[in-house]
Amino acid sequence: MTKVLFSEMSLTPKVERAVSLMGFDFATPIQSEAIPVIRTGVDVIARSQTGTGKTVAFAIPAIERIDTHEDKPSIQVLILCPTRELALQADEEIRKLSRFKDGVRPVPIYGGAPIDKQCIALRRANIVVGTPGRVMDHMRRKTIKLDNLKMIVLDEADEMLNMGFKEDIETILTDTPEERQTILFSATMPPAIMKITHEFQKNPTLIEIDKSQVTIENIEQRYIDVPHTEKKAALLMLLKYYQPNRAIIFCGTKKMADELTGFLNEQNISAESIHSDIKQTQRTTTMRDFKAGKTTILIATDIAARGIDVSDVEYVINFDIPPNTEYYIHRIGRTGRAGKTGCSISICSSKREVNDINKIGFAVKSEIKELSLPTAEDIQTKGIVKATDELEAQILNDISPIFAEIVNDLIQRGYSLQNIAEAALSLCYKDIVKPTDLNPEN
Repeated sequence: MTKVLFSEMSLTPKVERAVSLMGFDFATPIQSEAIPVIRTGVDVIARSQTGTGKTVAFAIPAIERIDTHEDKPSIQVLILCPTRELALQADEEIRKLSRFKDGVRPVPIYGGAPIDKQCIALRRANIVVGTPGRVMDHMRRKTIKLDNLKMIVLDEADEMLNMGFKEDIETILTDTPEERQTILFSATMPPAIMKITHEFQKNPTLIEIDKSQVTIENIEQRYIDVPHTEKKAALLMLLKYYQPNRAIIFCGTKKMADELTGFLNEQNISAESIHSDIKQTQRTTTMRDFKAGKTTILIATDIAARGIDVSDVEYVINFDIPPNTEYYIHRIGRTGRAGKTGCSISICSSKREVNDINKIGFAVKSEIKELSLPTAEDIQTKGIVKATDELEAQILNDISPIFAEIVNDLIQRGYSLQNIAEAALSLCYKDIVKPTDLNPEN
């Protein structure tokens, strides 16, 4: 598919300036196809996976649609998202894209946050980004009025239905003006989605981004096969060997996410979990720390991970095998973003799971190769090489004279240069341990 420059898309100057500042030159396939169509005002069905840039695809037309010269503020665009994290992510993107356009006032609303503060913010809002349950709550309180709504976006519509929001969505759509524009983004098109499109959209234009166009070519995909009882030990070996600066581990249950977090913390690895049972304030703090690099490992369930958009995630590890191809793409799409490379590793623990991974690889037109689990000796060898390279680089740089004074002082006390170097290395490289120290109890 031919790449399209944002500068060729006739964006309004202020939005184009914001896009440039965000570092975007070329539009992704969903952006280059959806933005021009949505801007015409027609209803749209867009089939696209997470990680393809769909938030920008609907955010740009939404921002350009806002009338900033209203006599009295009113909600002109409503964006429904399945999770708090995705709502916050969409709100953040809208704020970045509208930074040079005065009068665009997005407000995120979701459960777990003080409703009174949201009520105050909604008085001036012209874009609302929220979860269906909280939007319904505000509608009942009459703190959200949709009489002047121009556009409604259903983001990850299939996931909202999976989470039980079908009735809420139908109620919200019923209470919006008939002449509104309805945009629906979904990774899959189950019958329930088709029912919504037939009932609430008018002659929608279908935009479909094939799975083969999903940007996973920058992601190295691997799997390992270990006994079920050794999965935790295998995870630890992978993390010790690759030493990622930032990685996401996916689990099938909230219980396992918490269990893994405790296990890794006991091994002195900085990890935090994120799932629906954790309070919103803690989830927000966890995400902030992960983005800032204070937390190295984020352990997440599939639902809670929706909306995580961190451009430099190096590894995605599937501790539990994803239930289907769509979930696999959602997961591994957290790495290899913004033109960077990434790696995904799936931990299989049976022939059936290996077969499932191979089937997924066939579906996404990728070869998911088996990876040999690093041994304790491999980890130690890699640590030695890393330490040697770092020390050599430091030797070639200027070293403060104070360290020479310390060395000379120790020599006068009778210690050899060999003794001093070994002691210094043992202080700086404690992680280069004996192989037997890297085998925790399962």
